[in-house]
Amino acid sequence: MNLLLAAAYVLIWGSAFNAARLVVLEWPVLWSLALRFALTAPLVWLVWRALRAPWPRGGDRWRVLFMGGVGVGVYLSLSWGAAAFIPAGLVSLLAAAAPLFVALGEAAQGRRLPARGWLGLALAWGGVCVLGGFRAADGLAEAEALGIALGGAAVQALGLLVYAPARARVDPWTANLVQSCAAAAVTLVLALAFAVPPPEGASAAAIGGMAYSVVLVGVAGYALFFVVIGRFGAARAAALQLLAPPVAVAIGWAGFGERLYATDLLGGAMTLLGLALLFRTRPG
Repeated sequence: MNLLLAAAYVLIWGSAFNAARLVVLEWPVLWSLALRFALTAPLVWLVWRALRAPWPRGGDRWRVLFMGGVGVGVYLSLSWGAAAFIPAGLVSLLAAAAPLFVALGEAAQGRRLPARGWLGLALAWGGVCVLGGFRAADGLAEAEALGIALGGAAVQALGLLVYAPARARVDPWTANLVQSCAAAAVTLVLALAFAVPPPEGASAAAIGGMAYSVVLVGVAGYALFFVVIGRFGAARAAALQLLAPPVAVAIGWAGFGERLYATDLLGGAMTLLGLALLFRTRPG
């Protein structure tokens, strides 16, 4: 049972950006995300209502709203935007680099990081440099997309740092509901502010990708995340998340004909190993 649970968890999160790529190859990114969150929020509300989860109090409300608007809405706007230009496996890898920014932020706030953590940071950032440097030599468009995806990871990390003090006090389903609503509002405002034209039609692939992103990632994926955290603990759940980028690469290669270079694999392996070392320095 535990093996099936872990496999489902890795498969859903590993395939998230592959599904997103099906959508953003046809639809504008901001409208895609506004629709995704607008469809996700009512489904999450049904779970939240059934569980009678409590509402956040005081300053925790603003922390959850910030995480939703910035740490989810802006982060995915950048990541989904990058997925239109580079393989989903690379986007998944760079999204997984958010803990690197979180660790740097915690270090800047005075939290002591053990030597193994600093080694992990150095190795992971070295992997990002290898990956980005060789991609930059291959073309400006891909280099910009990598930078956008990495910027998304930084924005997600900012949201996590702001939300962190409230995490133990806010019910996970309440957080998911508020974040979905905030992300829907932010992406819709951005789409209108930048005068992005709404999508005019959709293929079966785009509709399937959206349905997958809403139901399996937005609802089932988060439900599974909470179950995995409870069953395996935070450290093992983080370790399972490191399997998501290789799964995204495999799906992109087998299902969509996406191609990676040897330097992508080298840089990705360095980054994942560095992240593994970093996670091992944290309790959970």
